[in-house]
Amino acid sequence: MPSYDSSRARFRLADRHLAVLAHLLDGENPPDELWPSLGELMEIGLVGEEGELAPLLRNLLGALAAPLVMATVEVTGEHGTINHGVIVGQEAVIAHEGWPGEEESEYTPIAPHSLVWELARMVNLQADDEANSEVSRIETTMGALDAALSALDEGQGDEAATKELIRKSLTEAGTPKEPELSELTELVMAMNAMWRISTAWDGKHEGERAAMVRALAVWDCGPRGYWVREKPEEPILEGQVGPESELCLVRTRNGKIWEKITDLLPDKEDMIDA
Repeated sequence: MPSYDSSRARFRLADRHLAVLAHLLDGENPPDELWPSLGELMEIGLVGEEGELAPLLRNLLGALAAPLVMATVEVTGEHGTINHGVIVGQEAVIAHEGWPGEEESEYTPIAPHSLVWELARMVNLQADDEANSEVSRIETTMGALDAALSALDEGQGDEAATKELIRKSLTEAGTPKEPELSELTELVMAMNAMWRISTAWDGKHEGERAAMVRALAVWDCGPRGYWVREKPEEPILEGQVGPESELCLVRTRNGKIWEKITDLLPDKEDMIDA
């Protein structure tokens, strides 16, 4: 069920509610399958009896209708993949955050200068001063990783047995060799989440108008620190990665991760009509 907090101009909305609002914003009637969602929005007063939109929605809908920059955050962990993000509009910047098992996301206006901080918070970027490793780079294959993750699922409940299963699966895959083999085993055991931040905006490529995309993929391995996934290189197209694809992980301190998140955002000169 959608809801809103007028004191902070924040909303809890599912994608189906946004679809209804998009139709109404364009002066269209929502299709039949969205009428229950329309009814829910009318029930809480965000849509009037004649389809009029509540003034409180102005900044949210303005940003959604004409975004300057879209930042999407995908966090994959114990509860599957959860989606967050930030929408930069002409007059407002809106952050949205999902929750495990919930259909709705929370949409909240934020200060433009806090954009990087918000993205870092969404991926739970923490201090990693205690994380140390003799290995700083691991090269293997996506097939080996898939085998290791399958072993992790198989061995839940017994740490020693799980670690041995992971090590065995990587050894059978033939990659990586020591000391990277032991380090990758520990990383899979310690992993809190894999996350990816992607940004997209309307820019120029070779003098022509083009959709521009930048992305960063990271493993959050808790006490073993952060590892940037350099390969497969982001952004990844559908069907581009297979079992034989290279996987390269590079140990990266949290301060450098912050800089990489900052670098995902375009400068004003990178954009059209900014």
